Amino acid sequence: MRRTSSRTEPRLTAVAGAVLGALVASGCAAMPDSGGITRVELSQGSADKNLQARVYPVAPGKGAKPRELLTGFLDAVTADEGYDTARKYLTESAAASWNPEAGIQVLASTTIKEPGQSVSDTDTTASETVTGQMVATVDEKHSYLLVAGQNNNASSDFTFIREKDGEWRIDKLPPGVIMNETNFRNSFRQVERFFYTAPDPSAGNGGQEVLVADPIYLRRRIDPLTAAAKALVGGPSYWLSPVVRTAFPTGASVDKVSIDDSRVAHVQLGGADLGEPMACRRMATQLFYTLADQGKGQVERLELKGQRGSCTASRADSPATGPGALTGAVAGTSSVQQYYQRSDNGVLMATDDGRTGDPVHGVLGKPQPNPAAQPSALAVSRDGTRAAAISADGHQLYSVALSDSAVAMPEPVLSSPVKAGSKDDGLASPSWDGRGDLWVVDRNPQSQRVVMVRGNKSYTVPVDGLTGQTVQALRISSDGTRVALVVRSPGVATSSLMLGLVEHGGTPEAPAARITDLRRAAPSLTDVASVSWAESDQLLVLGNEADRPKQLYYISTDGSQSTDGQLQGGLGMLSVSASESRGDSLTPTPPVLAVADGKVYRLVNNQWREAQLLDKARSFFYAG
Repeated sequence: MRRTSSRTEPRLTAVAGAVLGALVASGCAAMPDSGGITRVELSQGSADKNLQARVYPVAPGKGAKPRELLTGFLDAVTADEGYDTARKYLTESAAASWNPEAGIQVLASTTIKEPGQSVSDTDTTASETVTGQMVATVDEKHSYLLVAGQNNNASSDFTFIREKDGEWRIDKLPPGVIMNETNFRNSFRQVERFFYTAPDPSAGNGGQEVLVADPIYLRRRIDPLTAAAKALVGGPSYWLSPVVRTAFPTGASVDKVSIDDSRVAHVQLGGADLGEPMACRRMATQLFYTLADQGKGQVERLELKGQRGSCTASRADSPATGPGALTGAVAGTSSVQQYYQRSDNGVLMATDDGRTGDPVHGVLGKPQPNPAAQPSALAVSRDGTRAAAISADGHQLYSVALSDSAVAMPEPVLSSPVKAGSKDDGLASPSWDGRGDLWVVDRNPQSQRVVMVRGNKSYTVPVDGLTGQTVQALRISSDGTRVALVVRSPGVATSSLMLGLVEHGGTPEAPAARITDLRRAAPSLTDVASVSWAESDQLLVLGNEADRPKQLYYISTDGSQSTDGQLQGGLGMLSVSASESRGDSLTPTPPVLAVADGKVYRLVNNQWREAQLLDKARSFFYAG
């Protein structure tokens, strides 16, 4: 269940209703750029409350010229009944060879190039060209990839022939489909499939295995549960594959998916031996979370059947391997501890929605009236047993036990030289993954680096593909496979957001990690003030676009900015924090936390409510 959907649905439903009224009045639900007529039906199902229009394709008209055919074909590929009608626009050989699943070109708008070719009664061949600015692509694994930059002009050629009956048909066309961005959002929705974290050779027994979200785009209304199950069995995205593993063997296939009145999903699997109980259960768990995410509360348990066996999966299974299992939430709930640092004496306080706060155990719960002794930044481990503290001058990093036995600050686990009076040098942005590793940025100009601390030892983590940029801040995911980086180019005051994979290696005696496959996230943002993981496939970012004030945005791990609506707020905000702990139909997701104008706030039902704390807070955050 995606955080953005649950919070913005009422407002968006109203907006969608208004838009639908205009569409029905104009007679076109798919919003083609030109020509074409489509029939509209109001959906009575509850699966797509935010989008009420259902689009049906129209077959080619008798005597249609090439340009008219092309317009109709572009409309037909957006329909909600597969591609059978779209193939009627093609010759027999083209219909047989065309693979609409090869990918999608998403254009800002689709324009048939002018002036176009005028055909006479004697012409037997013709050609037309579709142009537009490329926004994104969706590959054959259903993965969305933003196309960065301003000059991304795309051009696709279509060749037509006149058949023996005198009718024109498309004979040659590019693989996949072409859609404008509006039709793409109307026809497809982002969903999640889940894969297990790859083993870490430097951790005991490979580390705890948990599920990682892999966002993809699937048709909204063409058997979405079966489509999601098939996409899962087909394997992870090319980007995520280096850091995850699947339980499904090569050759496995989904034969049937159904849901009964008891909210039990039944999946018939082909090409996989389910006789080994552990292998069966691992596959069932992947399927359960994938279908539960699509079903919006409709799936509470899954039964998997196949060759030589069957098994079940649910959220109550132990050990917990579900997405967000390493966030530190209380077992069986989404309840997670909240923390803040008092601005007067630097004390680290623990709180929740119902109380004002108590000092943590140990030295960090003791007052430090001298500002020079107060930590400049704090982060609590996911299990709540330790805290990372950066000294006031940014020179030293401490890993401090949150226990009464910790009566004094320990020796620092990392030190960095800093320039007196400079706020842009030294250590910054401590962040814990769910494995117990602490991550931090060392902004020393002579040796800028990302560092992982395991126990009391630090290890430099190479970052591939920075191309001259430097890392200013980071946030590691709870599963330890992905990291959000705030980067800056030399001589530039603004910053941008990038996502990278974390590949673990080495041995228990000599652990190693590397950040690879960087991708730009939300390229419209020109500056990033704060970033936090929000559920297992989203980031909550406080930033601004060019010439606009700061705003809050949800950013998917595929780099795309959520279209579900912006959160209120931004002005005066200094930082935001969200939790990866996932809510369900019975348990709400933990609220977003923010510090603004010297006050702290919680976001409840899309409304900011001031936290009733007795103390002024310098920071307000979740574990991690």
